[in-house]
Amino acid sequence: MGSRFAYLLRITLLVSDFIIVNGSWIASYAFFHQLKDPSIAYYTPLNFIVYNVSWLMAAFFLRLYQYDTLNRLESILRQTAKTTLVHISFLAMFLLISSEDVMFKKLLLVCSGILGLAFVISRFFVTYIVEFIIKKAKLQMKTAIIGYNQTGVRLAEYFEGNSNIYSFEGFFDNGSHLSNSAINREGDIVGPIEQCIEFAVKNDIREIYSTLLPGQHTEVTKLVEVADKYCVRVKFVGDFNEKQETSLSYVEYLDSMPVRSLRAEPLNMLNNRAKKKIFDVVMSFLVIVLVLSWLVPIIGLLIKLESRGPVFFRQLRSGKNNKPFWCYKFRSMTVNERSDEVQATKNDIRVTRIGAFLRKTSLDEFPQFFNVLKGDMSIVGPRPHMLKHTEEYSALINQYMVRQFLKPGITGWAQVNGYRGETKQTRLMKKRVECDIWYMENWSLMLDIRIIFMTVINVFRGEDTAY
Repeated sequence: MGSRFAYLLRITLLVSDFIIVNGSWIASYAFFHQLKDPSIAYYTPLNFIVYNVSWLMAAFFLRLYQYDTLNRLESILRQTAKTTLVHISFLAMFLLISSEDVMFKKLLLVCSGILGLAFVISRFFVTYIVEFIIKKAKLQMKTAIIGYNQTGVRLAEYFEGNSNIYSFEGFFDNGSHLSNSAINREGDIVGPIEQCIEFAVKNDIREIYSTLLPGQHTEVTKLVEVADKYCVRVKFVGDFNEKQETSLSYVEYLDSMPVRSLRAEPLNMLNNRAKKKIFDVVMSFLVIVLVLSWLVPIIGLLIKLESRGPVFFRQLRSGKNNKPFWCYKFRSMTVNERSDEVQATKNDIRVTRIGAFLRKTSLDEFPQFFNVLKGDMSIVGPRPHMLKHTEEYSALINQYMVRQFLKPGITGWAQVNGYRGETKQTRLMKKRVECDIWYMENWSLMLDIRIIFMTVINVFRGEDTAY
């Protein structure tokens, strides 16, 4: 399971290793060039390419940059040493086969020495710097544990042993699960189970690990029901039997401890979030530069010619973890006092003529690419709702707030399946929520691309609910 620390370390090592590997080549070349040594003849473009490919292959097969390697400094150093040996061995074989000259021995000796020394220094330095950044920026994931028992104590020790990844905030227990092996940690008990969610919300804890299953304790059952409403994830740790596991669909591991969740969340993995983030930033930047650079002046002029008011309309909407953000659109209505409370309806008198066109073609949503570039939104995700609607529907629809686990999107799975625009009935909003949760549980980059293509097709085909 990827962590903030492992992901940042992975990116840092990839960049620093590229510099080290190629830097050692350049440094050894400079060394022989200074001595006017014949070994300099080996520094050809082909050898340079082979040198880099050799390193990448060795790193790939020995899993140097995999998360299971990056969890501990010892494993990083061990795999780095193995990768370096394999890399140098492969290069030696290549030079030996490609030439009868023995000068390559000096080349390998100097290049290997520079490479090895650079890696030893960089591994300690980079690991320390990344850990320092994580701690200073307080990027550790805050966690709490329900159940003061042997499993809970073992889990707490795991969190504390990985303090560069997690920040353990304490236990919640009602006093009925104490064990002799855990008695020395009573000071870490924050309060009873029923206070867990309130504590989590106040202290920005987004994940709670329970060693007690729903059904084993009434307060745990209640907690699961309300946790989603506050955008807090509850995960269950321990060896449960098959009957107990039926409602817990997704399994991952912390060390050797199985962790079960109510739903799969591919975007909970940092590598998946990175893919989505890179895609969002690149695509939104291209749209802003290539499209909005000339579209904004044209649409802005048309909006101004028809009615008084700003070109852009901004509104507070519910974002990830239910944090409000300013959502931008081209203004499609006359300025009115009901825009923060009432959705646009068919033949709405507030909608201007240019506004009707913008809504029909979805051009009014294009300024939200600025929201994507800022990080408030994603290109694909659940549509952001007005704060009032989030408050109303969260009281009416179970699991409504689950959709807030994700960044809102310009388009989404619900929208391409016909659930866009005005929601006159609660059942329509339920369907939208079901689509949003399905998207969250089944996310992939190809699914995002599919939704974007479906959105474009729907725009050209026309949609009855686009008003």
